Amino acid sequence: MKLNDLLVDIVTSPHIDASSMSETFVTGLALNSSQVKAGNLFIALAGSQQHGLVYAKQAIELGAIAVIFDPVGGGKEMAQQIENIPVLAVDDLDKHLGAIAARYYDYPSQSIGVIGITGTNGKTSCSQFLGQMLEDCGVIGTLGWGEWGALNKTINTTPDALEIQRILDALRKDKKQWVAMEVSSHGLVQGRVNAVTFIGAVFTNITRDHLDYHGTMESYLAAKLQLLAKPGLGFVVVNLDDDYSDQVIKAVPKNVVIWGVSAKGQKLSGVETVNVSSILHKSAGLAFDVQWRDQNHKVEVPIYGDFNVENISIILAVMLALEIDMLVAVKKLQRLQPVIGRMEYWVGNDQPLIFVDYAHTPDALKKVLLSLRKHCQQDLWVVFGCGGNRDKGKRAEMGQIAQELADYVIVTDDNPRFEESTTIINEILLGCNESSPAKAVVEIIQNRELAIQTVINKAAQFDCILIAGKGHEDYQEINGTRLKFSDNQVVKKALEMRVGSV
Repeated sequence: MKLNDLLVDIVTSPHIDASSMSETFVTGLALNSSQVKAGNLFIALAGSQQHGLVYAKQAIELGAIAVIFDPVGGGKEMAQQIENIPVLAVDDLDKHLGAIAARYYDYPSQSIGVIGITGTNGKTSCSQFLGQMLEDCGVIGTLGWGEWGALNKTINTTPDALEIQRILDALRKDKKQWVAMEVSSHGLVQGRVNAVTFIGAVFTNITRDHLDYHGTMESYLAAKLQLLAKPGLGFVVVNLDDDYSDQVIKAVPKNVVIWGVSAKGQKLSGVETVNVSSILHKSAGLAFDVQWRDQNHKVEVPIYGDFNVENISIILAVMLALEIDMLVAVKKLQRLQPVIGRMEYWVGNDQPLIFVDYAHTPDALKKVLLSLRKHCQQDLWVVFGCGGNRDKGKRAEMGQIAQELADYVIVTDDNPRFEESTTIINEILLGCNESSPAKAVVEIIQNRELAIQTVINKAAQFDCILIAGKGHEDYQEINGTRLKFSDNQVVKKALEMRVGSV
């Protein structure tokens, strides 16, 4: 694409003579100077630590044919040192990234039905479930991008604005009809989904998370609600049982169809509602009834957890909103498979029932433990920790929840990052009341691998074990280093040793 066509109506002002813009042909976009290839446009943001123009020389040496930059943060002064190629200023460049990338890739989201999924918990499960249920459906989220069972890694739940448009373009070329995209609060505030056209939006739930970034629940909710202002929206699915559902519904534009899901019999005028009832927790998973208008069906899935009843009913509502026949949709739901690190279970002869789950917020931990209590025949164990350099206020709260809802609690490391592990653990323990005989026994095993091995060795055949907090992650982050670590691999090894010792 010609540089002039790419940046028309976007450039604030050329910093040097840019008369060659109409003759400059852009072969790609790059935010990271080390990834620049010949013919690329280098994009220099005013970062919180340093301006991207610090790396302009490297970008040019690698073949960048033009630079656009944010003039704040010293950008204007640094741009004066660049010669011989177009250098163009764009005010609030971060907010324009989506539009620039969408234009470069010829607006891929306008050719695919993109469904944005936001909420505190359930985003990954819902996106991965949709990836299984919809024909030719792409997925973008925490576990990666691509299609169910064949995902490429991503750094963030919602990739940056350039990467999102590139991925959408790749999915369009792969003939995808739909895309289920996790949309994080960070991604919304930082404009990562700017210029993405969404046909549908999903709100799973709103509970405490990321207050280290947003500050208050009000700001956190406001960030989530930005999804409703995106262009092209035709329907919204809302969990009516969530405490914030009324506020979400009030923010829905008038021309958008609202779908609700409820396991508590809720119905609202003007809202298409899928109701769930008669929930059974079986050894092989969940069974429940679903009702919409005058249609009633039974659903049985090899998935565990009350919250997954919410997730599955949300997926059903999305399918109905897409005008898929309800009986067809229900039959497809029966074939759902667990999502990696989301109530992923290990079960075998004479073994406790073991679950690996990403639950890392108070609400998620509470919901998982309450759900597993219904599947558990004897004692319920939980192994968990909290991440370093994140919302410290939830640590004691999670400690209290674990002690009140489990029989045995092992507090261990999660991702300490740059904090002392013992500090994090002590803050978790502030929520535990060791003097109460009615509550769980609490033990500290700082080494996560040893903690998991210990619990699996101690648990009885009909016990249930939850290993919470890291889920799909294949690393443990300590002092800036990501060490190879997988809860699932530790479980597998511990089970093999347990069987071998019997």
